[in-house]
Amino acid sequence: MDKKMSIYLDNNLSTPLYIQLFIQLKNLIVEGVFQPNEKLPPIRKLAQQLGVNTITVVNAYKKLESEGLAYSIVGSGTYVASFNRHEQPLPHLQESEHLRMMEKGQVQVGEDTINLASTTPTPDLFPVDSFKILINKVLDRDKGEAFGYHQIQGYQPLRESICNYLKTFSIDVLTDDVHVISGAQQGIDIISKALIEYGDCVFVESPTYRGALEAFKSRGAKIIEIPMQEDGIDLDTLKNALSTYHPKFIYVMPYFQNPTGYSYSHAKKIGILKIAREHKTFIVEDDSLSELSFTDERPLPLKALDKHQTVIYIKSFSKIFMPGLRLGFMIVPETLRGRVISAKHTSDISTSGLIQRTFDLYLRENIWLDHIKYMKEEYKRRYEIFLQAVEKSFPKNVKYKAPDGGLHIWFELPPGYSDQELYARCLKKGVLITPGSLFYHQNHDIRHFRLSFAAVNSEKIQAGVKTVGKVLYEYLGENVSSELHTKEYSPLL
Repeated sequence: MDKKMSIYLDNNLSTPLYIQLFIQLKNLIVEGVFQPNEKLPPIRKLAQQLGVNTITVVNAYKKLESEGLAYSIVGSGTYVASFNRHEQPLPHLQESEHLRMMEKGQVQVGEDTINLASTTPTPDLFPVDSFKILINKVLDRDKGEAFGYHQIQGYQPLRESICNYLKTFSIDVLTDDVHVISGAQQGIDIISKALIEYGDCVFVESPTYRGALEAFKSRGAKIIEIPMQEDGIDLDTLKNALSTYHPKFIYVMPYFQNPTGYSYSHAKKIGILKIAREHKTFIVEDDSLSELSFTDERPLPLKALDKHQTVIYIKSFSKIFMPGLRLGFMIVPETLRGRVISAKHTSDISTSGLIQRTFDLYLRENIWLDHIKYMKEEYKRRYEIFLQAVEKSFPKNVKYKAPDGGLHIWFELPPGYSDQELYARCLKKGVLITPGSLFYHQNHDIRHFRLSFAAVNSEKIQAGVKTVGKVLYEYLGENVSSELHTKEYSPLL
């Protein structure tokens, strides 16, 4: 496909056309679609293809040059500049390619690779049999109507079922507040389209979910990172930043945050709501894992405490249902409803009607509750196996906090060691981990890494963690205990 085909300019946006063009060209350059020293399309030709004035293209190219992404040669044209896409040098092309894919949300796994990087569930956990029964029920009941377009906000009965489901989390909303979406990533993208104009400010936890960072950057947002603490976002730093900036919203993950696994204390929840309300800014709450708590404590999302329409709530079922179905929903304040509907329409018109109708039956017939119970039990079992392996295999100077839920754990290396060097060493040993630097806007942290037990069957967890442990001992310059070579461990039952 011609590279220019991925460029779309919208005259209805308040963002100038040249800025829209600049942002999209920048993304194509950073993603490697345009290579260093490759000539960009001639100004007049690109202007004709996009249906804009040549000055629009000229200004976009000038802005690329001002940011060091392009250079011009008089009489020849404009070319892509050479620049480093990663601050940390990578030892080999293989590791570099793996990291580029991870930055785009993809994980390349070889046949013999143990994948401790992905948080996608293994296929054996998918409720295929019950889904087949319910999808046949829908087809018998609704016939061809199941394949038609639905309301942009989503299938009305499903939205009603979601409202009833949310009552178990003490969230009381109206059906019109619910917007069905194709997964959390689309929800983040829709909110970005609806609220962010070029140059607007957005606050994020630091570190945070890579997909959110990419969505915000694609809209030209100025991203301000607020440090995460073990009980939630740093409220003091948040208040100080709000005295300087006025963000369009604060993006947070209060339960089993990605990548840290940390959860907000009740005091932090109350605090961030109070601060956001005082500064008249929205909070975007991304909730993908609150059901996966391995304690008896009942999850209480920020939205349950929101009395002033401050929270935009995004809920995905991908990690606890079947990720390929791409299903989730948003709870949006009434003042934003029209903008969100417009943004959803330009994304994909509507989410699959067949999937919405089937999931509605999952909720109405309470099959969902049985599935959640099964997933919690299985993930808790893997979590305990994982923790036991870490305790026996890792050096004591590698720090972590057991999150008691979720799908991953965040580890900290001692000072002077690099996450990407550890990543490269583990990859050579056949184990895939996630470098922590991928979860920062500026890639300034190089001492953390994330391990997940979601995409690994129980029998491979011990082997993978044991291998990472050996690599850590070798990398940190300590002797690998002979016990690690000789003793086998049995999974917790």
